[in-house]
Amino acid sequence: QVQLVESGGGLVQPGGSLRLSCAASGFTSEYYAMGWLRQAPGKERERVACISSRDGDISYADSVKGRFTISRDNIKNSLYLQMNDLKPADTAVYYCARARPGYGCYELEQGSRGQGTQVTVSS
Repeated sequence: QVQLVESGGGLVQPGGSLRLSCAASGFTSEYYAMGWLRQAPGKERERVACISSRDGDISYADSVKGRFTISRDNIKNSLYLQMNDLKPADTAVYYCARARPGYGCYELEQGSRGQGTQVTVSS
């Protein structure tokens, strides 16, 4: 059974940093494209960052480029998102996600995801 469990969210001031973690179980994460989605109140869910399975290609939403870094630890079967210089616009529920078998980052939203962790950026 596929399970994705996020942790690391919280309240942070603008300009601060957070590191999200995702513990994967029920599958071997290195064989799948994995990433992070987020959804703010009243807005559609968007893909924040993704890392492919085959060549490790990484992609970011334009709004987070230069501030967020996605990484994976295949030994720990885990995924991470380092978020720096956080802005109030980054406030959202962040979801760890896994693409379906054989699909890449372009299809991340249609795969599996965890319950989410709240990130609130406010002074």
